[in-house]
Amino acid sequence: MSLPIEDYALISDCFTGALVGRDGSIDWLCLPRYDSRSMFGSLLGTEDHGRWLVAPADPSATSTRRYEKDTMILVTRWRTADGEVEVTDLMPMGDHRADVIRRVRGVRGTVRMHQDLRIRFGYATAIPWVRQEKSERPHALVAVAGPDAIVVRGAELHPADHTHEGDFTVRAGQTVDLTLTWYPSHREPPEHLDVEAALQHTREWWTDWASRASHQGPYRDEVVRSLLLLRALSHLETGGIVAAATTSLPESFGGERNWDYRYVWLRDASLTISVLLAHGYDDYVDHWRDWLLRAIAGDPGEVQIMYGLAGERDLSERIIDSLPGYQGASPVRLGNDASNQFQADVIGEVMLGLDRGRRAGVAETRFSWALQRALMGYLEQHWRDPDHGIWEIRDKPQQFTHSRALVWAAFDCAVRAVEEYGLDGPAERWKRERDAIRADIETNGWDEHRGTYVQHYGTTEVDASLLQLAQCGYVSADDPRMLGTVRALEEDLLRDGLLLRYRTESGVDGLPPGEHPFLACSFWLAEQYAASGRMEDARRLMDRLVGLANDVGMLSEEYDVDGRSHAGNTPQALTHLALVRAADAIGGVPL
Repeated sequence: MSLPIEDYALISDCFTGALVGRDGSIDWLCLPRYDSRSMFGSLLGTEDHGRWLVAPADPSATSTRRYEKDTMILVTRWRTADGEVEVTDLMPMGDHRADVIRRVRGVRGTVRMHQDLRIRFGYATAIPWVRQEKSERPHALVAVAGPDAIVVRGAELHPADHTHEGDFTVRAGQTVDLTLTWYPSHREPPEHLDVEAALQHTREWWTDWASRASHQGPYRDEVVRSLLLLRALSHLETGGIVAAATTSLPESFGGERNWDYRYVWLRDASLTISVLLAHGYDDYVDHWRDWLLRAIAGDPGEVQIMYGLAGERDLSERIIDSLPGYQGASPVRLGNDASNQFQADVIGEVMLGLDRGRRAGVAETRFSWALQRALMGYLEQHWRDPDHGIWEIRDKPQQFTHSRALVWAAFDCAVRAVEEYGLDGPAERWKRERDAIRADIETNGWDEHRGTYVQHYGTTEVDASLLQLAQCGYVSADDPRMLGTVRALEEDLLRDGLLLRYRTESGVDGLPPGEHPFLACSFWLAEQYAASGRMEDARRLMDRLVGLANDVGMLSEEYDVDGRSHAGNTPQALTHLALVRAADAIGGVPL
């Protein structure tokens, strides 16, 4: 059985990532991209669905782990009765290869190490043909199945019933390097990796990137770690930013709220760019904007809410049975049919991200502004249409108040682009649309009796996404209407001090009820507290939230307050960017 979600740590080369368990096993790895088929899939099944274990042979060994300073290099120190070793796990940066390095270094005494390698390509549908390359030094094992191939070099491995195992001994001062390299099976295996050079380059790459972070306020360590994780989830070449490294980790254990998050949501990517901008990473706006322009180029009526890492449009959802699911939670889904939904707020988030880029001095191009104008033309025709909302409900569309407020923000950004930046556009017409949207929200999205904005028109339910009304500039954080909405959210959605997205019992999403508090929403609440002057409440909630991170600073999508465990896909970009925003608000940084 796979470990608790919080027992995993991510290593990444900004193309893909591996989840390394506290027990020394890589239980999730898709190569060469985040959305490729898994090679190690035991996260969503058992060890027989693929893994790579490197740990002391002594079952009583204990371990601690950390990231090496401000990098994505994971260091695990193992202690046994006979000695200590460190295992350094990383994916090398900048070599345009798909490599994993596992360096074992003796610290004290002598430790016998054990390897268990189970290669299962194609979401555990293909056990490869394996051959030993005995002429190579160090020992090499080559595995091939269909389009995929890997070469594993290092300590010798021996076959044992579709598994390859091996033991080796490490003494104090001794180093044993283990490497795995993926390559297309029609090619020859790549040359042996220079591990020392790759380690040093990777260390320098991440350290240099992190050193540019401009955050000097409270929660600096948590902010920098979150920024590093956001960078790790960003594709180095295309500029796409995945929502999480995993698929189908359950929001409700044993339930069916299991989704594939290895794609680029326009909303999440736009918000990520905003926090990177706020912390000195101005150059990433151009990279992401280029990705955006390629992905959504064409008829604005065909804009999707998410795409593949290179802008792929076909993300058709399917269920697979080759992986039984995380601790039995099924189904396991590949693709995501939410890509076909209309979510009106997404264009608002895109316009806000591009607006923040302009304010940071990023020059607009004729093509990028033309595309924004086309998006605004689409919104003019469709903003009154019901949509599926930020939470991607799988029931009938609604007139979501949050969606309408983000549409208002889109028109506000467009007007500002003309009036403050001299871009060409029908500002007066956009102003009229903006005013009409506000009138619509205040008439239909406001509950006068309770004094709160509502989840969607025609209901008295509230929704944590309403916290974004202040974030997007629709109302100020201390506006009486916003404060009334916060009171309603506290009354209806707080669970053990953490915030649910909405009451799933209302049936709005068309799925069985039941889920855990959504961590991004709780960070939004901390941001709202700080922005409205409730600083003590903001710090108390923030301290609670950052305390939920695992031992290496990672957070998933949700938190199970009863089981005291992470839930949902991990690491979750939306959670970590919301952490950064909340820390900035508490530190008085303009958002």
